[in-house]
Order: sequence, then C-alpha cells, then structure tokens
Amino acid sequence: MDTVLCCPQFEPALWESKTFVWSEKKFIKDRAFSFLYMPLNFGTVMTRTHELVRASGATIPEYLCLSDHSSKWKIEVFLAVDKEIPGAENVTLSGRYFSKVYEGPYRDTGKWCKEFESYTREQGMNIRKWFMWYTTCPKCARKYGKNYSVIIARMD
Repeated sequence: MDTVLCCPQFEPALWESKTFVWSEKKFIKDRAFSFLYMPLNFGTVMTRTHELVRASGATIPEYLCLSDHSSKWKIEVFLAVDKEIPGAENVTLSGRYFSKVYEGPYRDTGKWCKEFESYTREQGMNIRKWFMWYTTCPKCARKYGKNYSVIIARMD
C-alpha cells in the first residue's frame, strides 16, 4: 500500500543560505511539550493548528512551521498563515532573517546548530533568535527519501 503524503515536497534551493526580510509576517502560535528537547505531542499540536487554519479558510504559506525549543521541556510552534485565525494566538514576526538547509536524521540537530553558529559568525552575522523548521513529518520524509530541516535565525 502506498503511503499517503500530508506534507508538500520541500525545495531546498529556495531556503539554502538565503537572507530575507519579514514585515509583520503572520503566524499562529501554540506549544508542545518536550523531554530533553525531544517533542512529545508535536503531532497533536500540528493537528490542532491545522484544524484551526482549515476551519477559517486560511492557508499555510510555504507550509512554514517554525519551532522554538525554548527549553528542554517546551517547544513554541509558529505556523505561518495568510490571515488572522479565530480561536488561535495570532502573532507576527518582523526583521531580517537568514536560513540554512540541512539534510539527515533529527538526531543531527545539535551538530547542525553548531555548524550554523560557526557559519553565521564567520559571515559577520549576529543571531538574535533562531528557529528550526522541520519541513516534513517523518512519514513524508521517508516517502520523499530526504529529511530536510532548516535553521532560520533573526539577525541584528
């Protein structure tokens, strides 16, 4: 039986080493629990936020979902939307951002973060805040044969 895909195929060239400016880019914010940074209820949060988006008739631009691992125990999730969503915590992000794409298992995230810090420092960038974007769920990553993650950081 063929696996059903729920995530669009990611195009890494669109996000590899790119600088861009957001001006009040719309997101809805939710939270997931984690244990030592490993998500525990991420799927539940994704289902809940997607249902709110669907019910409002909104869309998810670029299927962008940012994760802020704010502690070992909590992940703040920012799902891009094209309009305000009733019943959700609506927020905006503004500023200059830089993105870099990585491919491989999630367990390499620590290695990617160290490489990202080193790379941005070498380029004279100062990271103000950063997010992870896990571009596909594990099921779709297996189907596509690639597991891309993107680090997106707000720069000073």
